[in-house]
Amino acid sequence: QVHLVESGGGLVQAGGSLRLSCAASGRTVSTIVMGWFRQSPGKERQFVAAHSRSRNATYYADSVKGRFTVSRDNAKNMVYLQMNSLTSENTAVYYCTSPTGCCSGYACRDRKLYKFWGRGTQVTVSS
Repeated sequence: QVHLVESGGGLVQAGGSLRLSCAASGRTVSTIVMGWFRQSPGKERQFVAAHSRSRNATYYADSVKGRFTVSRDNAKNMVYLQMNSLTSENTAVYYCTSPTGCCSGYACRDRKLYKFWGRGTQVTVSS
């Protein structure tokens, strides 16, 4: 099993920044791809960003391109999401996740591919 724990959420003013962290444990060798999804009340859980260790590539939802950055520390089994220029629309619970297999490009947007999930961390952007 893979266990994921998010941290770093909190309250931030519009225009501010937050850095989310995700610690992976267990069978971390299988976490080739790690991603971030978010969910706000009344909405579906949406893809935010992902990182592929094998391809050394990052993928982003169109809505966060240029503002969010996903990064990886393979030695520490950590993945991060740097969020800049936050707006109230970014208020949501953010989840760290990893699929059972590999994905690349737009295929990584499909939440059905992801098996392991953290409990989430709340991000609230005031306006």
